[in-house]
Amino acid sequence: MSNATTAHHDEHHEHPTGLARWLFTTNHKEIGTLYLVFSLIMFLVGGAMALVIRAELFAPGLQLVNPEFFNQMTTMHALVMIFGAVMPAFVGLANWMIPLMIGGPDMALPRMNNWSFWILPFAFAILLSTLFMPSGGPSSGWTLYPPLSLQGGNSLAFVVLSIHLLGISSIMGAINVIATILNMRAPGMTLLRMPLFVWTWLITAFLIIAVMPVLAGAVTMLLTDRFFGTSFFNAAGGGDPVLYQHIFWFFGHPEVYILILPAFGIISEIIPTFSRKRLFGYTAMVYATATIAFLSFIVWAHHMFTVGMPLGAQLFFMYATMVIAVPTGVKIFNWISTMWRGSMTFETPMLFALGFLVMFTIGGLSGLMLAIVPADYQYHDSYFVVAHFHYVLVTGAVFAIMAGVYYWLPKWTGHMYDEKLGKIHFWWSTISVNVLFFPQHYLGLAGMPRRIPDYAVQFTEFNMISSIGGFAFGFAQLLFAYIVWKCARGGAPATAQVWEGARGLEWTVPSPAPLHTFDEPPKVDDSVAVHQDNLS
Repeated sequence: MSNATTAHHDEHHEHPTGLARWLFTTNHKEIGTLYLVFSLIMFLVGGAMALVIRAELFAPGLQLVNPEFFNQMTTMHALVMIFGAVMPAFVGLANWMIPLMIGGPDMALPRMNNWSFWILPFAFAILLSTLFMPSGGPSSGWTLYPPLSLQGGNSLAFVVLSIHLLGISSIMGAINVIATILNMRAPGMTLLRMPLFVWTWLITAFLIIAVMPVLAGAVTMLLTDRFFGTSFFNAAGGGDPVLYQHIFWFFGHPEVYILILPAFGIISEIIPTFSRKRLFGYTAMVYATATIAFLSFIVWAHHMFTVGMPLGAQLFFMYATMVIAVPTGVKIFNWISTMWRGSMTFETPMLFALGFLVMFTIGGLSGLMLAIVPADYQYHDSYFVVAHFHYVLVTGAVFAIMAGVYYWLPKWTGHMYDEKLGKIHFWWSTISVNVLFFPQHYLGLAGMPRRIPDYAVQFTEFNMISSIGGFAFGFAQLLFAYIVWKCARGGAPATAQVWEGARGLEWTVPSPAPLHTFDEPPKVDDSVAVHQDNLS
């Protein structure tokens, strides 16, 4: 190697320290860590807002906060959890794992990767600052439906700006994921040799690029209606508030799948590892993921059955929504078939994966109930809906993220986490999350509307039970933060493979993974591919 080449090589591996390391890093592992730490902080912030809500709802009557602040908490809780906790967590996992899984040295666009992360803290600083403004934060729910959202103060402009910034960050991240997967794969890593986590992220990235501009358009029209005299959604000026709902949900329903498809990918990595079998029906899983993504674009109006749409439209959106159960059922069938007659063990990642499988299915089944038009007229805007989407997003997406963190934590830190504490965290979370959300099905069926700070006395007992579960689930996550911190500080050394049944390129590098991996492209064939059905 020439001197010039050696100098260039050393410069490439120079590793700044201190604050500069994190501010200017372009390394996919460090940026992945930044995303995951930010996500955990926002998860705790959003969780604290949820506890304000559950404390107020512990008993009928107004107890702790006024109705305006209660509405701000429900709105901010959703925005923080969706855009601050769940989405950045998946992007963090993508940053860490996709290059390792496909044999790439880094993400394809590392400087843009740095920018897409550092936009996030500024966007959330703007969003959270609205709570301290004279008009208060947004209080019309995370959907920002007009005319309610147009009746607030000047803080709406800051909310719209923060949403634009969050959208820019998401689109930049999605472009990076697509460019990385399509251009940075090691020789021999064909598309159908890719781990399913990579596949689900590739499809999710296209979803993000397709729908984020739609949200941007909707909130920009809100902005001009509020401050520049337009009447897109103002009925008094000839506009139509229902138009906003159509535009919003054209973004909003694919957004649900942006929040859950990477979770499917994580579960598809964990279940084969701890079943010590290859994934059943790999190619069917890929096609099922793509089918779910396509269908997500043609079901948006099932959120709006009660606005008075024509009968033909109601029937179309009802049947289209029910069709999504087919590819989702394929996935659940294949996960169960993977475990069938496998040599299963139940370490913490597998426990969270199984918890996901059972409780996400509960959320999916209640979603089918909501898809039935006559039934939806009763359930709409009730606590039944709240229970449904929390079973999908908390016991679905959040449980999958926790499963992924436990699964890959030894690869990131080089240490095994405390397995005993991990299992305590799982059982504590699983019991408390069901105490929290399952009673809300009954509250909704009995007629309790969502987003109210007070309620009739007959709903008291189930609300008390739900609030107790909420506080128990919230405190369980402090244990999760402690387990991650403890593992990062030290612990039993992890081997390269970490788990006996783990397969794939990420398990061929040492633990912790070196800052720079795959400077030389690894050799990929069926012997190291994760999945082995019809790959050649």
